[in-house]
Amino acid sequence: MLLALTACSALPGNDADEEVSPDASGSPAPGEDVISAEDGYAQGYLGDTMRTVFFDFSVDSAYTCAELESYTPPDGLQLLVVDITIKNTSTYSMPMFDNDFQAQWGSTGDEDFSIPITRALVDNQAPASYEIPIDGTVTYTHVFEVPADAKDFSISFLEYFTDDTEGDVFFVYFTAE
Repeated sequence: MLLALTACSALPGNDADEEVSPDASGSPAPGEDVISAEDGYAQGYLGDTMRTVFFDFSVDSAYTCAELESYTPPDGLQLLVVDITIKNTSTYSMPMFDNDFQAQWGSTGDEDFSIPITRALVDNQAPASYEIPIDGTVTYTHVFEVPADAKDFSISFLEYFTDDTEGDVFFVYFTAE
């Protein structure tokens, strides 16, 4: 499954062995848990804050539907609509891409994944590329085509560095409404 993950957010001058420190404002609210990777892997659930080397993120909500606006997916597929909040905890503006996050389902291996649809279907849908300012926070909607019978999913992010190395992988698991 890891081979299927593609995540960018690789930053100029940011090599895998280069420390990236969150600033003080990147701290969670009192009482809020933050999940960091251990041994290269982190697992959380809907609403959990996941701490990467680049930013904190949470999958805030998720639902499936057969049609969105005027778009209907191909036969055998439905749409998974996910809101993701990202807070830049680094000391530089964070370049991001809509395919930094992927949806997974099932248990048959790395073929069961989808990258977001890039055609704008809803307000606040993640653009193909965007930048989060220092200490900035954004919430974008990501829309994925997934099998019509799937209900249990994960959203993943893989740290990827400019020296072509990979860091930790983060999974947020949920059952879509």
